[in-house]
Amino acid sequence: MEDSKLALLFTGFLLPVLVASVGINYGQIANNLPSPEHVVPLVKAIGATRVKLYDADPKVLKAFANTGVEFIVGLGNEYLSKMTDPANAQAWVKANVQCYLPATKITSIAVGNEVLTFNDTSLSGCLLPAMQSVHTALVNLKLDSQVTVTTAHSVAILQSSYPPSTGAFRQDLKGCIAPILDFLSKTCSPFLINAYPFFAYKADPKQVSLDFVLFQPNAGIVDPGTKLHYDNMLFAQIDAVYAALSSLGYKKLPVQISETGWPSKGDEDEIGASPENAKKYNGNLLKLINQKKGTPARPNSDLNIFVFAMFNENMKPGPTSERNYGLFKPDGTPSYGLGFSGIAVSSGNSTSTGSGSSSSSSSGTNGPSIYLSPPANSSSGYLAISSSTERFIWSTWAMLGMGFISMAVY
Repeated sequence: MEDSKLALLFTGFLLPVLVASVGINYGQIANNLPSPEHVVPLVKAIGATRVKLYDADPKVLKAFANTGVEFIVGLGNEYLSKMTDPANAQAWVKANVQCYLPATKITSIAVGNEVLTFNDTSLSGCLLPAMQSVHTALVNLKLDSQVTVTTAHSVAILQSSYPPSTGAFRQDLKGCIAPILDFLSKTCSPFLINAYPFFAYKADPKQVSLDFVLFQPNAGIVDPGTKLHYDNMLFAQIDAVYAALSSLGYKKLPVQISETGWPSKGDEDEIGASPENAKKYNGNLLKLINQKKGTPARPNSDLNIFVFAMFNENMKPGPTSERNYGLFKPDGTPSYGLGFSGIAVSSGNSTSTGSGSSSSSSSGTNGPSIYLSPPANSSSGYLAISSSTERFIWSTWAMLGMGFISMAVY
């Protein structure tokens, strides 16, 4: 076999295509990842039908041509100012989207990532104009019927999320959020949210039930406003987002979980980061998606969820957990058992640092959360990572033998 070929080493059995429509985040802040051509069979092995990028890496988009896998491509935070110019936006769409269609199934462009929780008014002020310019470019190129424009938010945009029925956006962000919601509604685009129950458990492991955050059997909680029963935190967070949207008049706006996952390793103070817990979280999550059931408040709505992440990424800054969210190690073997063997890559590893092409070198943050400013030596555009922007206040409400979780996110 030629050195550039992929060696498929199957041990045990491959995961059956259990998942109806699971998505996977494919980040590349590493210097030891397999080439995109080698990632194609790995994506298919886990039954993923959708991939979310943090850039518009031409190598990835070319490798996945004619595979049927749907893509969300990213346009980084560092590009927002330039994208407010319609001419720049159209040039970007031509170079990073149009030229790959229809062979590569690009269905959405994520403009920026967690912009509104940067506390940077100059950046947040560019977000909607950039989204509008990109959409106008799609209209001009007659691509708007097949490619949507959206942006991903941190759960830190919520002022409250418990009980789920009282979910509400932060007052200081409503002026920015409302026009974005109007744009999404008019363009039939989804609302993206990054949700990580891991951070809730890490913040207060004595009060937060581990079984509740890992989708394990537990007594659950009941929303006193709706009387709906919740047996996991992620669904409670999703319904809190739906409630926040409804409060502003956007009840029908579809919600997608653009990132969620659990680290298999962490620092000493990152309680709960372990292979066992990562296996439970992601394994149980995949089972729930396969059941094709919605959340308690939206039982008939599809669960559109992108798991974070495809690979462990050894060059990500921040705590140890940030380099250990991957379902797979760089050699293609599973980070922990989820029922599939993995695909061992014998050669052809890439040396990506998260950048794509010169016209799309990166896309802002790649991970669950962010520092408030990028590292000074960052050339890729990805920002350093921390959970400091997603802080939680927890209190215990005694009922049904377990604590109700009351949290304000700020």
